[in-house]
Amino acid sequence: MDFSITEEQELLLESLREVMARAGTESYFKECEAAGRYPQEFADALVESGFAMLGVPEEYGGTPVDTVTMMLVAEEITKNGGPNFSFGQALSIADMLQFGNAEQIEQCMAEITSGHVGFILGFTEPQAGSDSSAVATTYTRKDGKVYLNGHKTFMSNGLRAKYLLCVARNGDEPQETAKKNAFSMWWVPMDLPGITVEPIHKIGWHMLDTCEIYLDNVEIEEKDLVGVEGNGFMQAMINFEVERLLMAASCLGMAECAFEDAARYAAERVQFGKPIGTFQLIQEKLTRMLMKIEAMRGLVYKAAWEIDQNLPVNNDSAIAKLFCAQACFEVCDDAMQIMGGIGYTTDCRISRLWLESRVQRIGGGTDEVMIYIVGRSIVKAHS
Repeated sequence: MDFSITEEQELLLESLREVMARAGTESYFKECEAAGRYPQEFADALVESGFAMLGVPEEYGGTPVDTVTMMLVAEEITKNGGPNFSFGQALSIADMLQFGNAEQIEQCMAEITSGHVGFILGFTEPQAGSDSSAVATTYTRKDGKVYLNGHKTFMSNGLRAKYLLCVARNGDEPQETAKKNAFSMWWVPMDLPGITVEPIHKIGWHMLDTCEIYLDNVEIEEKDLVGVEGNGFMQAMINFEVERLLMAASCLGMAECAFEDAARYAAERVQFGKPIGTFQLIQEKLTRMLMKIEAMRGLVYKAAWEIDQNLPVNNDSAIAKLFCAQACFEVCDDAMQIMGGIGYTTDCRISRLWLESRVQRIGGGTDEVMIYIVGRSIVKAHS
């Protein structure tokens, strides 16, 4: 396997660095973080420069690229201090592009090309986090209409998104509650009567709103069904492996960002008459941080290459997500330790990276779920 970057990829990354130097500076992200404001200007810059449409099929105005290139871009954004949620819409909208009807796709893409989120994926519920099959939101039919009732939680962009892609079970068949083929997807405009949105206050990710969404007899039409009725669970699963790898690539970039900041600080900060980077305890931290980064890089690039070769990556994407999420937080934590008191202030981006890295072990599949995926396959292969 040759993981060297091609000339085209290097030009692409150089162009991205120019965009970030202009519209994604650390002072800008610090301002957005302090105000709890989405970095819309940066999102607009990604749209204008074509990065927001990377990975989107040409027929929808996008630029198809391989998986390795997608991961390189995700890594580069966070390596330069950008938030990990600012890239990857091409993967998140795959469900709609594959299963949506023409009207739904047009509405979704109009949001994407405007620099907004295409939709909220309405999956997680208070009793259905890692256990996705426990979704309790229902859809029922009456007088030619469809009615949604339920409660979604931890919905990113709940205050901003125009549409909700809602996963719900058939309330007319309660005996099917525990079966995966009981779920369907529905395309739901967020301005419909019966929808209530309440923000969730988090310790980090202040630039991205996260919300509770309550659905109380929300009336939709049969035409709002996405894909095949009863196939909603499997439709939602089609892109999870690549999305997990995207999170791993973002974690790699975050770790690199934290490492570079800490290494520069260690070379400049003088204590006891010499730079702290000359002390062996600090050198050990930096060395182990770099070791973890190189291991992360190998896992991400290998799995991305395998996807491009049409090889199965169920295990490798889970391993990459698990290791990179854990290692990223460890690197950011060591970076904060090297920075000392300044690292714990909001003036230093290490504090933001430290907070944002912790949630990576929860979102997109918890550490425990990743272990279950890989552990189950190991036992099956040796049975």
